[in-house]
Amino acid sequence: MNIDIITLFPELLEGPFRASIIKRAIDSKYVKINFHNPRDYSSNKYKQVDDYQYGGGAGMVMMIEPIAKCIKKLKSKKQYDEVIYLTPDGEKLNQSISNDMSNKKNLILLCGHYKGVDQRVRDLFVTREISIGDFVLSGGELAAAVICDSIIRLIPGVLGNECSALSDTFQDGLLAPPIYTRPSEYEGLNVPEILLSGDKNKIDLWREQISIERTKKNRPDLLKN
Repeated sequence: MNIDIITLFPELLEGPFRASIIKRAIDSKYVKINFHNPRDYSSNKYKQVDDYQYGGGAGMVMMIEPIAKCIKKLKSKKQYDEVIYLTPDGEKLNQSISNDMSNKKNLILLCGHYKGVDQRVRDLFVTREISIGDFVLSGGELAAAVICDSIIRLIPGVLGNECSALSDTFQDGLLAPPIYTRPSEYEGLNVPEILLSGDKNKIDLWREQISIERTKKNRPDLLKN
């Protein structure tokens, strides 16, 4: 997979990609991540990439020309499955979207900043708009990191045990059951006996029942969907 991230602040994203699963995925060449700064495509001698809003209003807006030049250059080199704009008013990220994106080959992630991007960027180039929640961040960089993490871990071969991702919360529409490891007893709290029984069928049934109960209690909206 190839992910090209358009951002004014690539340094905000370098840290999350230098450790843990994403780093291993990059080192093992399961994914390649590239940063592209719109300032490098500005025709202004001051490398300006933002300007005041037409019609007035607080906050600056990212200009269309630097972003357009960047996207056009990227598209001249390869075909992209999606050009994704990270924005609070996009569709809310969920496991289904991450599963779908993990099957793509080439993605562009566009990180907004200030008040966002000129609407014409969205009209002309963006194929999908995604939000990570009903709140506003200073820019799309942290959202891009979240999306990359949720996608990359699903690429076959990235996790040591590929079945691990299949048992994650939301994969089957339910919250995952509780998990335990050694010791079997700690300060009077014991691991459920069923998990020590060695009976896989009974354990699977217990986990399913607990998942349903947890979901009913904590996220009943998932059951409605």
